Amino acid sequence: MPEVIGRFAPQAFAIFRLVTGLLFACHGSQKLFGWPPGDHGGGPLPPLITLAAMIELVGGLLIAIGFFTGIVAILTSGEMAAAYFMAHAPHGPIPIVNKGELAVLYCFAFLYIAAHGGGIWSLDSVLRRRSTVTASTASRPA
Repeated sequence: MPEVIGRFAPQAFAIFRLVTGLLFACHGSQKLFGWPPGDHGGGPLPPLITLAAMIELVGGLLIAIGFFTGIVAILTSGEMAAAYFMAHAPHGPIPIVNKGELAVLYCFAFLYIAAHGGGIWSLDSVLRRRSTVTASTASRPA
């Protein structure tokens, strides 16, 4: 059976990166600003949660636009791994039981994005196209 979406894999990955980044940014925005409204209790956040929220907001937006994608995706993947082991794993080893499935899913989604890079429709690819190699820089010894 031929692949149905295979020829659109670059576009599908770009949409995946964009949606994943924007959803992740919403988690940080909810913690920091209370938007979108949700189950965050409000009030001042502990320093570690504030740092996590800033990584989520800024990291999610950078991944969505595809800027420094690999580095940011490794950072956000690590943040989600830490969140899982600090907040969820103490309540049991099974993510669906300890309510850590979203942290695990984000962790591995960002790991995949880090391995793949920004792809098409990313700021990384636009900037890479602008940096051309000239004959004088290409012939220099390493």
